[in-house]
Amino acid sequence: MKKTLVALLLLASAGAFAQTSPAKQALIDKLLSLQRPAIEQTGQALAERPALQMMQQAGVALQTRVAPEKREAVAKDIQAELKKYADEVVPLMQQQAVKLAPATVGVMLAEKFTEDELKQLIAIIESPVNRKFLQMGGEMQKVLADKLVTDMQTAVDPKVKALAMAMDKHLGLPAASANAAKPAGAAPKK
Repeated sequence: MKKTLVALLLLASAGAFAQTSPAKQALIDKLLSLQRPAIEQTGQALAERPALQMMQQAGVALQTRVAPEKREAVAKDIQAELKKYADEVVPLMQQQAVKLAPATVGVMLAEKFTEDELKQLIAIIESPVNRKFLQMGGEMQKVLADKLVTDMQTAVDPKVKALAMAMDKHLGLPAASANAAKPAGAAPKK
């Protein structure tokens, strides 16, 4: 009984301590609004994860368990099911992520940042320089990835082939597939 009473008092005092001023809450709400695309992306990624795993498994099964003449039709059916799943689940996960953000991320922001820090953070996020930098993200990633593949291809290709040969050996398959293996993102040779 005493433990329950102490626990209730601690919870009540924690709830009172967690209160934020209306001005600070407005800043947190604005920050969450600015971060909505990232929050929705989290929901989307979590929704798509099982579908991606199943798609990988289906690709293997398609090659090993489905007759060659039926593969294209089965692949189209699988793609349709994956699209149906994504169309139904992704919006639900995104909506729930946005709904949960104030009680999760918002609470963390209230605990870890002062009003002044929240104002500074919002100013950074809204700055034209930051927006320009974020817009370049995909382009910068592509340039780096292209250069990385080019620079590392000769070092990585033999290791990919050795891995493929070792896997074939463990699976009891002929070693022919080792020649077909290429590192992820490798561009065709020109």
